Amino acid sequence: MKKLNETDLLDQTILALKTKKADEFESLKEQFHTTYESIKPMNLIKNAFTDLTDSPVIKNSILNNVIGLSTGYLSRKLILGSSQNPVKRVLGSVFQFVVSNFVSKHSTL
Repeated sequence: MKKLNETDLLDQTILALKTKKADEFESLKEQFHTTYESIKPMNLIKNAFTDLTDSPVIKNSILNNVIGLSTGYLSRKLILGSSQNPVKRVLGSVFQFVVSNFVSKHSTL
């Protein structure tokens, strides 16, 4: 077995460092692409929307509001129908607003 001289040892060290540099550069490129994709405006909007819809508190709040609005609209249509009288239309809108707020605040899901 031949002893490694200093030049051979230095060549092996240089080769190991070049390999390490290439691996770290590939890792850096992958991280750059990941970061670049995550800060695109469309991805930011999509992630924000996903975060909002994943929250059960927000889901319940949105569902309660939808139930309240639809209940208010239906109750207005059932009580007033399609009236052409401006006073009835204003009163119907006020009634719809009151019913919508009441139902959305008092619905339990």
